Amino acid sequence: MEEMVEAIQKLRIRGAPAIGICAAYCMYVLARSVEEAAPAAFQTRLRAHAALLKDARPTAVNLSWAVGEMLKTAEAHAAAPRSVLLDALYQKAVDIHQDDISKCRAISEYGLSLLKDGDGVLTHCNAGPLATSRYGTAQGPFLLAAERGMHIRVYADETRPLLQGARLTSYELHRAGVDVTLICDNMASMVMKNGWVQACFVGCDRIAANGDTANKIGTSGVAILAKHYGIPVYTLGPTSTVDLSCPDGDRIPIELRDPEEIRSLWYEKPMALPGVKCYNPAFDVTDHSLLAGIVTEKGICRPPFTESLAALFR
Repeated sequence: MEEMVEAIQKLRIRGAPAIGICAAYCMYVLARSVEEAAPAAFQTRLRAHAALLKDARPTAVNLSWAVGEMLKTAEAHAAAPRSVLLDALYQKAVDIHQDDISKCRAISEYGLSLLKDGDGVLTHCNAGPLATSRYGTAQGPFLLAAERGMHIRVYADETRPLLQGARLTSYELHRAGVDVTLICDNMASMVMKNGWVQACFVGCDRIAANGDTANKIGTSGVAILAKHYGIPVYTLGPTSTVDLSCPDGDRIPIELRDPEEIRSLWYEKPMALPGVKCYNPAFDVTDHSLLAGIVTEKGICRPPFTESLAALFR
């Protein structure tokens, strides 16, 4: 359990869909380790494990969603022999994994429909294969475009302070043959002003019922800049990231991380004095009014999002 929580907290596994997939497999492994034989005691211990897993990162709703799906499966087989219950949990974890692969493909197709050959797109953080199961969400359209011979120019924010854009997004896109240019976060306004960007594609860790979207810190600033320059912003993610029980972005819990990620993580020597206070939220919330659409595996939701998101689950 300690290794699983540490892997999620320290971002050895990161990206909302990938965290959910990881959590599903973790629940299966933890179930195998439960020694209590009595059904009630087994379920109690498994729920205790689930609570610890869900607390590892509170913002990404895929984590709690996947853990919840595994708990439902365990409860549905509570009276079954242990071997049958464990088989059911394993199959559920595999189903969650395979489901994400198909969802990523569908999201990528819908996202690509918003672009034309020669477009420039700005993206923030990392929402590609390393964060999901295959193509990714916000990066998936770029990979599909490259496979089909379309030329899409991508501007990847470095994404301070953890540099997912620099370390992961630019790596994935460059390796895939996508025309990618890495920029510092504070250069986004310049490339927009220059007319090099026709859309912004970003991922999401939680989507509230009104369309407010939590994503990596800095996403809200990108959306505000894009609004000024008349550039549409789309967030791309699976329906498992939609949290209809959360009415708006004010109710999304925001994870605060270690100040050393700002002060010293990527430097040979600390760049600030030890006594300097640091504020290090992992995410911010982009207001729904800044979004042109939310791209899911079921299609593209348009404003008003309270209606279009709810329609996904009817």
